[in-house]
Amino acid sequence: MNRVPTLRLSDVTVAYGRHLALREVTFVARGSESVALVGANGSGKTTMLKVIAGLVKPTAGQAELVADPPPAFVTQHGHHRPWMPLTVGEIIEMGRFVGKGLVGRMEAVDRAAIAEAMDRTEVAGLVKRQFGDLSGGQQQRVLVARALAQRSSVLLLDEPITGLDLASQERILDIVDEEAARGALVVLSTHHLDEARRCSRVVLLDGQVVADGTPGEVLTAEHLRQAYGGRVITAESGTAIILDDHGHTD
Repeated sequence: MNRVPTLRLSDVTVAYGRHLALREVTFVARGSESVALVGANGSGKTTMLKVIAGLVKPTAGQAELVADPPPAFVTQHGHHRPWMPLTVGEIIEMGRFVGKGLVGRMEAVDRAAIAEAMDRTEVAGLVKRQFGDLSGGQQQRVLVARALAQRSSVLLLDEPITGLDLASQERILDIVDEEAARGALVVLSTHHLDEARRCSRVVLLDGQVVADGTPGEVLTAEHLRQAYGGRVITAESGTAIILDDHGHTD
């Protein structure tokens, strides 16, 4: 990691036709931070990740990212086609194609990165298995391994633990902590407040930034009601509980 990863969004607006997915979002983050994007379905979480990854161009405003190499992005559905038979090993090797293309030759540094990524995600024993035959938790850990093999200074995760078994959830959340500790910038979207509380920073979205700060500062009943409206109730303990459909349209 030669340069400190740095992200700057300046008054970023993204419109899909007449629909504004993001409105004048200003946000700065640097290496060693783990940032959770939290908000209701359609609040702009995935759009913001795509802007950071360079997959969506802002309608207005500017997005700048310093990342070495380009950011590693784990999407919610992985873009895997069931009709394309690939082994776990082949999926993870794709993480080393960034910057060298599909015809690039695998070298010792590539093999070392792949082995380390498989070890960290506990998928080395699955290397010869067909990706499509794996459980959801196993597939997600393989996709995270592919991202880690890229050895980018920026890791982007779109709802990385939704629907996974507890063991896979814990391993992925531990990796988030480990990547931030090594100096990477990690940005993830989530519907899980417990997941968000493990991050060093939380950005609460409702098409725009409702609140930005530490989990304790942001994940208050007042802020959550502002972002989620009537989909938030308060338990007797004072804890805010989100009533959301966990859909994915932003």
